[in-house]
Amino acid sequence: MSFDVLIPARLAATRLPRKPLLDIAGLPMIVRVAERARASAARSVVVAADHADIAAACREHGVDVVLTSPDHPNGSARLAEACEQLGLDGDAIVVNVQGDEPLIEPDSIDACASLLERTPECVMSTAAHPIADPAEFANPNVVKVVLDAAGRALYFSRAPIPWWRDAPAGDPAALADPVPLRHIGLYAYRAAFLRRFGTLAPSPLERIESLEQLRVLWHGERIAVHRAASAPGPGVDTAEDLSRVRAVFADNRAPASAGPGAGRGA
Repeated sequence: MSFDVLIPARLAATRLPRKPLLDIAGLPMIVRVAERARASAARSVVVAADHADIAAACREHGVDVVLTSPDHPNGSARLAEACEQLGLDGDAIVVNVQGDEPLIEPDSIDACASLLERTPECVMSTAAHPIADPAEFANPNVVKVVLDAAGRALYFSRAPIPWWRDAPAGDPAALADPVPLRHIGLYAYRAAFLRRFGTLAPSPLERIESLEQLRVLWHGERIAVHRAASAPGPGVDTAEDLSRVRAVFADNRAPASAGPGAGRGA
């Protein structure tokens, strides 16, 4: 298996200004993310940055980077430009690792890439894990996904799905089969589809749910879903998230990462 990891990084952030450059145990967050990605089987790990300051931080720490337009509406468009700059073939598998996931599991990156390689009928793959907490199931900030018999996404929603009408004690999260699944924002694409995605019209469902992946399903394409056994480490959206992640590193509980240049060929 051969695949590349691209990490979109945008300097402006409403809740955490200059988020990619925030310090985590002595290194910028974007460098911590790249370290985790390098521990996967990716043949290359490249940051797709929208600002020279991010590019400079990456180069200072030996992380490959391409500078993309600051005007892209989303990370997918940024990655499409990065694919062009890198000259990736249309059949190349690209894994999109979010730039605010310094605790991303390398095994999950590998699993998404491998799943997409094994499912040629799908243009994308992503990941999910079982939900055990009823509060998480009800939380609209937790995106849920339901699958078909082949493990492909039927629908993503902020609503609690599937809704068990006859749940005991009114707890739909007690559903055992199919267990409710929380979507993990990790994606693998074929480069040709990544380039084509931006040409697809946004769907009404995408606008309602504010979930970009619904555009893929709306246009009749398929998304394969890897079922992880457990939740990933916390991402960084808020100052509280940042404190939690910093505490993980301070307590030496962060998983060991490969150093610069340690990406493994597949």
